[in-house]
Order: sequence, then structure tokens, then C-alpha cells
Amino acid sequence: MSDALEPGLPFMKMHGLGNDFVVLDGRARKIALSPVLIKAIADRHRGIGFDQLAVIGAGDGDAHLTFYNADGSSSAACGNATRCIARHLMDESGKTALALTTLRGVLQAVDAGGGLTSVNMGQPQLDWRDIPLARAMDTLELPIEGGPTATGMGNPHCSFFVDDAEAVALEQFGPRYEHHPLFPERTNVQVASVIGENHLRMRVWERGVGVTLASGSSSCAVAVAAARRGLTGRRVQITLDGGTLAVDWREDGVWMTGETAHVASGVLTPAFLRANS
Repeated sequence: MSDALEPGLPFMKMHGLGNDFVVLDGRARKIALSPVLIKAIADRHRGIGFDQLAVIGAGDGDAHLTFYNADGSSSAACGNATRCIARHLMDESGKTALALTTLRGVLQAVDAGGGLTSVNMGQPQLDWRDIPLARAMDTLELPIEGGPTATGMGNPHCSFFVDDAEAVALEQFGPRYEHHPLFPERTNVQVASVIGENHLRMRVWERGVGVTLASGSSSCAVAVAAARRGLTGRRVQITLDGGTLAVDWREDGVWMTGETAHVASGVLTPAFLRANS
């Protein structure tokens, strides 16, 4: 294990509507992360546990964010983690607006008032090449049973619109489509129902993670898909297992607004780091 990780590795535990994260601050120190260490930290019994891990680094804007899934794979986008970290950085700096660089691009974050944080997740990717899909096709209705919609939000999404999202056995349904051959990079899977005017009920299976209480990028993808299909307008409320997000598909991108929480701060011990190097 690198000396940079001695005498331990500080971390923060955060969540957005129960979508939980371990956040590491790499602005002042180099952090070496292997898939083995990421998966060890993700272990909810022997580590800390998280849906995604995020590293804050120095960037051209206010910070650069890097994301990893619980299985050790990387992700270009994580909407709820971005909101959580934005809130932390705004509290730290006193700023009310930030520019955060990610593999997805530069994301704008603002204090929405009332303890809420908004992030612009950028323009959705609607062309099959950008999502990406395995071959050319109309992304509005894929040639899969149920006719789901494919959307890219820096990561791929497959959104099914069903009569009752509660009735879907997501633990079996999700992995079946996460690994569907149409998605060469795997995909996040959502099931959503219209439960009122511009109001959706959504449940999500995240690639490399499993069932999660909420997902920001998935919420954005479902909002875009619902608007494209004429099921809703471009501004919606999405009720997830962990709470409700507001999503607004504007001319400058897809804005997502909701609550965040910084639960705890701690230090991963040298013994844990050495054991999982």
C-alpha cells in the first residue's frame, strides 16, 4: 500500500434519498484506488458500504469528480453523488454556484434554497452511438419485450414504462437487462409508472450495484424518456424508494433537485488498507 495512504484514509459517508456514497477528498493528497480496495470499502459487512464511491480532485473548475460502482467499475456520471459533493463544497467555500468537471463534462451545481441542491446533468444522449447501443436503432422504443427507451446521461439507461412499478420483481428483472447484448457497456435499468400529472413512480437497478433506493442519473433518464414518449411534460416529480426528486429538462440540460445528507466522517485504518491492497 502506498505511503500516501498512511496512517489512514479519511472518508465521508453521504447519501441522496438513501442512494449512498463514500467520498474521498484527493485535493490535498494522492489516493491510490484498486478495484480490490474499492470492492472492500463497498462491503457493507466488512467495509463501509456504498452504492458508489466518489473522489474529489483538483480540476479546471471548482473540483473534478471521479466515480466508481460497488463492483469496482468506473462510471462517468452519478447525479446524487454530484449533488452531495456540491453541497459539501458549497458549505466549505460559501459559494452558491459551482462548476464541477467529470468524465461526463462540466456540470453546474447551485444552491436551490431550503436545503436543496440542484445539478445540471447536461444534455441527454439520444443517438444510439452515444448511449452506446450495439447497433443502429431508434432509441425511443428498443426491440426488446416491453419496448423500453434508451437514454445516455454519461452512462447508459434502459427505461421500461409499466402499469405498476411496485409489481415488478426488480431483483430478477434488473440483471436480465443490465447485461442485455444491445448494451455493450451494460446498462442501468428503470421501471416507471405514471401516477399523476407530471408525476412518475420509479424503481431502479444500477449496473454494477443492484437495487438502490434512488438514482439521480436514472431519474434524469426516465424524465427524458417520459417526455419523449409524450407521457409527461419536461418538468416532473419522480418518487423513488428513498424519496422524491424534481427533474426539469431545459434547453441547457437536465436539472435535478433534491435533498442531500452528510452522515459521518471517519478514517479507513492502515490495517484495512494493507489487507486490501
